[in-house]
Amino acid sequence: MDHWLWIILAALFFECKGQDSVTQTEGEIFAFEGHTVTLNCTFEISIGTPTLFWYRQDLQDFPKYMLKCISGTTIFASESDKDRFNATIKGKSVNLEIQNLHPSDSAVYYCALQPTVTGNTKTLYKNH
Repeated sequence: MDHWLWIILAALFFECKGQDSVTQTEGEIFAFEGHTVTLNCTFEISIGTPTLFWYRQDLQDFPKYMLKCISGTTIFASESDKDRFNATIKGKSVNLEIQNLHPSDSAVYYCALQPTVTGNTKTLYKNH
């Protein structure tokens, strides 16, 4: 039996140093259990090599680091995530693909960009 999954791709805009930014255009995404879904994230950087992160926030919990992408390499927070989650930087995008969806995948997903020019690794600021 197919079950609907409810995934929210956080439509937030995070501003970093200068013109560096990430944008997630989707709002809620509905998909069936067992299917594959792609969550889109585009970015702009002024100069340098981007490091992009994906976070997941479950209901009534704080965002948790899932993975980061830099220079064609993806580093996962958990070895088990490698089986169903994937993200790579392609052009100005770092889309997150979730395969074989489970009901437990229902969450809010955030894409974030670490400023690399200044070496600043402090908290990103939410643009209100």
